[in-house]
Amino acid sequence: TAGVLGIIFGAFGVHKFILGYQAEGFIYLAVTIVGGTITCGLAWAITSIICIVEGIIYLTKTPEEFKRLYIDKKTGWF
Repeated sequence: TAGVLGIIFGAFGVHKFILGYQAEGFIYLAVTIVGGTITCGLAWAITSIICIVEGIIYLTKTPEEFKRLYIDKKTGWF
């Protein structure tokens, strides 16, 4: 779920909120909204690309590896 949401709605930090990473989710949300407003959408485009990559990384992990990295260890970024 987090991988698919990262690809579709990643710029808004939805995948981070699903995993329980509120601080990281709010960072994505703030950069997208505030930065996107200031840069006429450039910040939104950059965060979207980063989140697509992050979603693909989530989807390519085995379930055990995903649980170890993102649930047990609470790895917030990549």
